[in-house]
Amino acid sequence: MKETVVSGIRPTGKLHLGNYFGAVTNFVKMQYDYNCFFFIADLHSLTTHPTPQDLHGYVRHVLVEYLACGIDPEQSTIYIQSDVPEVAELYLYLNMNAYMGELERSTSFKDKIRSQPDNVNAGLLTYPTLMAADILIHKATKVPVGKDQEQHLEMTRTFGNRFNRMYQSDLFPEPHAFNYSDNLVKVPGLDGKGKMSKSEGDGNCIYLSDSPEVIRKKVSRAVTDGGPTEENQAKPEAIQNLFDLMKIVSPTDTLNHFDQLYNQCAIRYGDFKKQLAEDMIVFNSPIREKIEEIAKDTDYLRKVATEGAMKAKENAQKTIREARELIGFKTF
Repeated sequence: MKETVVSGIRPTGKLHLGNYFGAVTNFVKMQYDYNCFFFIADLHSLTTHPTPQDLHGYVRHVLVEYLACGIDPEQSTIYIQSDVPEVAELYLYLNMNAYMGELERSTSFKDKIRSQPDNVNAGLLTYPTLMAADILIHKATKVPVGKDQEQHLEMTRTFGNRFNRMYQSDLFPEPHAFNYSDNLVKVPGLDGKGKMSKSEGDGNCIYLSDSPEVIRKKVSRAVTDGGPTEENQAKPEAIQNLFDLMKIVSPTDTLNHFDQLYNQCAIRYGDFKKQLAEDMIVFNSPIREKIEEIAKDTDYLRKVATEGAMKAKENAQKTIREARELIGFKTF
């Protein structure tokens, strides 16, 4: 029997190359080896109070891009979080057994207090219990998470184990962090400071849906310096980031050509960035074309979302029935 993997993404905007190489390509591989549940976390997004129009549009966009990147609804279960109300029910049960002190110690809660002091809502405080419900509702044993989510996963184990002890059961297995590949690609941004991230602004990201014109404009504005002054000198971070991007999207001989020019103090950043932009366009075009094609097929999107919700609900309802029986809820 295949182990179960659960992973979600908040519908906060378009997917970029960092998302693609950091998570989505692994999801595509995982779906053939594991029982995978991939969900769009629209309930989580309510902590930032999005407008209804934005929320629906972002959910739709993420669904389209998941499918365009190769996640197959025949191989995995793709669903929208709010379509499975059992998640919210389990969230309630877990909240009843979560303690204020442990929730307040959550690193992400402390960060949110600092970043949005005018919107410190209960959803932020109980974010770890909602995440736990997402995972435990499917009895997942593996969860692809980054370093910033490992504390939440530890809290998920705490909540699941606490429920098991309180009700003398083994309902919830312990989920553990999981990377399908040991060689995850770290995609740098265009601002010269670090990884590609929406939080750093659109100019830092190459989105999967970006047109060739947009890609050329973004890459042309990427941060560079005055150029090397000595042969074979070490590249500063901003320049190394661009070379790392070229390593991802360009042929090896192209990368070697510009690396040699840099080491000989003969590189022209204008030529370098033009080549990088064209190679990004070649890499991105098949995905962008799929995004445009799938986005037009509303009937297909409705079918995927409906069938995904049905599969997720069937699994979730079984867990909720077992949880309710253990808690002591009975129908007269």
